[in-house]
Amino acid sequence: MSGSGSSPTLQEQVEMLKQQLAQAQKLTALGDLVSTTTHEFNNVLMTIINYAKIGLRHKDDANRDKCFEKILSAGNRAAKITNGILGIARNRSAGQEPTDLTQLIDDTLLLLERELNKYRIAVERRFQPIPPANVNGNQIQQVLLNLLINARQAMPSGGRVTIKLLHDAAGGMIDLVIRDYGCGIPPEKLPHIFEPFFTTKKGPDASGKGGTGLGLSLCRDIIEAHHGRIRVDSTPGKGTAFTLKLPVAAAQPRAVPVIFPQTAASQPPVAR
Repeated sequence: MSGSGSSPTLQEQVEMLKQQLAQAQKLTALGDLVSTTTHEFNNVLMTIINYAKIGLRHKDDANRDKCFEKILSAGNRAAKITNGILGIARNRSAGQEPTDLTQLIDDTLLLLERELNKYRIAVERRFQPIPPANVNGNQIQQVLLNLLINARQAMPSGGRVTIKLLHDAAGGMIDLVIRDYGCGIPPEKLPHIFEPFFTTKKGPDASGKGGTGLGLSLCRDIIEAHHGRIRVDSTPGKGTAFTLKLPVAAAQPRAVPVIFPQTAASQPPVAR
């Protein structure tokens, strides 16, 4: 570290630039999510308005009860959307706690629902019964967003994403697998995909999203900071599978701070 009052070293300047880029990527990802979820939120509001109008027209209890149920359901959906966006926007404490990964995945898919539908991406869930994971939900959600957007971009003409949850009881871990059936990654590039600034993308896609290569590097930092592992298997023309191994929560876990390398800065990855 440089002394008091001295200029930062070249390495320190590089680290600061990486953190600034990660923060810029976080804002870009947040802007993309707000743009896509605004349309979905508007649909929810229209549902509430329409059923409120129906309830006002029909005076019988049966119809009004049905309208109240629809309004309540739509209101809960709207709350999930806004809570998901706020959870990503705010800086939460870097602590791990027992987390329901099934619910976390469903919340993440809700944020991406409109984008996945727009690009004709079907999602197949294969969830085994699993115990809670000992993770920071906000940080793992950032990894999920990155991997799911990457999967969508790997299938520009539409396709299928498979999400699996498996319990590795012997190892005390949970396997979370995200697999696409897209273009795949060439063998010569596969060993480098977790390197900072390495990217397999040539530029922005039809949605305007491109990549700097910082995303998967940050994904790896987040997973390893959780004492987990990330693995990739890919075949050109057949698709790519990312496997996250995350620790199972103990019976009575205590909150443990997640310490990141300086490059991670707990920012959300947004690009492969």
